[in-house]
Amino acid sequence: MDTTEILRQLAIIVLAAKFFGLVARKIKAPMVVGEIAAGLIIGPSMLGLLQSSDFLQGMAEIGVIMLMFSAGLNTDIKELKETGVKSTVIACAGVFVPLILGTVLYMCFYGFSGPGTTHFLKAVFIGTILTATSVSITVQTLKEMGKLSDSIGTTIMSAAIIDDVIGIIVLTVVIGFRDPNAKIWDVVFHTFLFFVFSIGVGIITYHVFKRLDKRYPHTRRIPIMGMALAFILAWIAAEFFGVADITGAYIAGVILSSLDDSAYISRKMDVNSYMLFGPVFFCSIGLQTNIRNVNMSVLVFSLAFVVVGLLSKIIGCTGASLGLGYSMNDSLKIGLGMMTRGEVALIVAQRGLAAGLLDQTYFTSVILLIIASSIITPILLKIVYSKDPSNEKAPST
Repeated sequence: MDTTEILRQLAIIVLAAKFFGLVARKIKAPMVVGEIAAGLIIGPSMLGLLQSSDFLQGMAEIGVIMLMFSAGLNTDIKELKETGVKSTVIACAGVFVPLILGTVLYMCFYGFSGPGTTHFLKAVFIGTILTATSVSITVQTLKEMGKLSDSIGTTIMSAAIIDDVIGIIVLTVVIGFRDPNAKIWDVVFHTFLFFVFSIGVGIITYHVFKRLDKRYPHTRRIPIMGMALAFILAWIAAEFFGVADITGAYIAGVILSSLDDSAYISRKMDVNSYMLFGPVFFCSIGLQTNIRNVNMSVLVFSLAFVVVGLLSKIIGCTGASLGLGYSMNDSLKIGLGMMTRGEVALIVAQRGLAAGLLDQTYFTSVILLIIASSIITPILLKIVYSKDPSNEKAPST
């Protein structure tokens, strides 16, 4: 691909993504929805201005790594420790129930198969996509209602963080099984080894960065070295442990999340992601999806996927909250707050496509789930909160 073609593609993507992203924001939808829509419009689904290419896939891969690095940077380790067992139980239920129901959903449509087959792995991967949680819409809704910092808001945020950690581990294990020669204990062992390695490297790296941060506060060299760390751990994860590269990038972010300048690093990463790599990644999702190939079977599955995706989070998280002593109303708030899907679901789906565990046509299902959850969650949360007596307090976490 020559330089002029690269420039043409990037110009179209950046302009289209930002235009439709702003349109999405105007109608109170996440910008990511607009950027995906941009890919659908300029791609083979409609105008055909661009096609997915190796270059765009490479740029999208960098975008994924940077997104996961930023997610790790925004992980509040202190908050995780404070919320403790309750948020962990809610998060585990929020992963387990969607994983099981998503797997069963795929098998109900396309037949049952025993463990170890590719068909079974594809079914489990559908469930893995549903484990992801994105609370950006929930955060904005709670902020508008002045409920973000109360016990329920804190529980939702903490559970969502733990949910993503568990979801990444599940993704890592499932992709590890993609190798037909892989054995369950080998995959688990290599995953365990990587996390042990990450703890050791993380302790050393954190103290090195802490010294650098103290000596050179608010300087650009810190974010640059942080980004290098993300790429190095992503490479090590994939090359030496057979673990998904995004897991390494996420761990890199977690390592640096306790630095005094973690917010500064995150802002610098967001500039790169917001201006170029993010739009390329989300547009590439649209470019890889051709709605002209969506037949009635895929459409019916997509609708069922959306329903199961929404209900499974509510069932899992609400049920766990009730078991922990929350009232029905507060439990429902937590379940609804954990219902939204966003960037992480797209990242998981993209990894499945690269590993051959997901067909391109099923990106339609994921996109519909993101749009539906983004619209429905704020409405339902406001209804539930409107029925909540002002003097009612949730159990402390």
